[in-house]
Amino acid sequence: MEFTVADPSGSLSKSEAQTGESRDGASEAQKKRCKPWLKEMWCIGQITPEYRQRMYGLLKLYQHPYNQAEPVVCVDEKSKQLLAPKRPDIALKPGQTRKVDYEYERQGTRNLFVAVEPLAGWRQVQVTHHRQKADFVGFIRQLLQGRYRYARKIHLVVDNLNTHFASVFVDVLGAKRAQKLLNRIEFHYTPKHGSWLNMAEIEIGILDKQCLNGKIATETELVAHVRAWKTRRNRQCKTIAWKFTRQDADKKLGRHYVA
Repeated sequence: MEFTVADPSGSLSKSEAQTGESRDGASEAQKKRCKPWLKEMWCIGQITPEYRQRMYGLLKLYQHPYNQAEPVVCVDEKSKQLLAPKRPDIALKPGQTRKVDYEYERQGTRNLFVAVEPLAGWRQVQVTHHRQKADFVGFIRQLLQGRYRYARKIHLVVDNLNTHFASVFVDVLGAKRAQKLLNRIEFHYTPKHGSWLNMAEIEIGILDKQCLNGKIATETELVAHVRAWKTRRNRQCKTIAWKFTRQDADKKLGRHYVA
């Protein structure tokens, strides 16, 4: 039986690709034999009726056309550790690369609130010292009083963190002031162990790769990096096109459904 071995380096010859045998003499079958000491981290959960109900609700919401009066806004948090070098770098010289010491000092962590409006191609990122109740309420209030001040309401997609509930607004602002904001928010919660349904996670993944993947020493530096990244993404109007539908979910996940 003939098969092709994928080799990204292009180092396999045609005969090696056809036989599945590498230059060291080990067959592909030997390399793929069972390795019981290996493991993968995975979130093992059950797709219960509650899970499906929340999943279907979000998938239906994501199918709606853009509505400026009732935009869909996905929100999540991310922490970033600040790391300062113990010694200054040695500058680049002709014929020599820049030298960077491997030791660093921890300078604490900062929280980043990330909000993304997928169909509009707009996002907001705010750096805070904490992610407590008051921090979350303050972030959402800024959204409602800023970009969404003329919106009838926002469809707010969040996970099940204990600071993401309507009662938190009452705790922080009091019932009367909280209700003014809550009248303009419709909460949509991801299922437990289903945060992949929050498009804010997609945006955070891009933020990680494009902005936060190196060592950042100070809060000032972090804020500057984030502001530049956010401004560029908003200027380019980078949207998120969600393609996963209820039919896709039933096809891919149906065997895991429980009554």
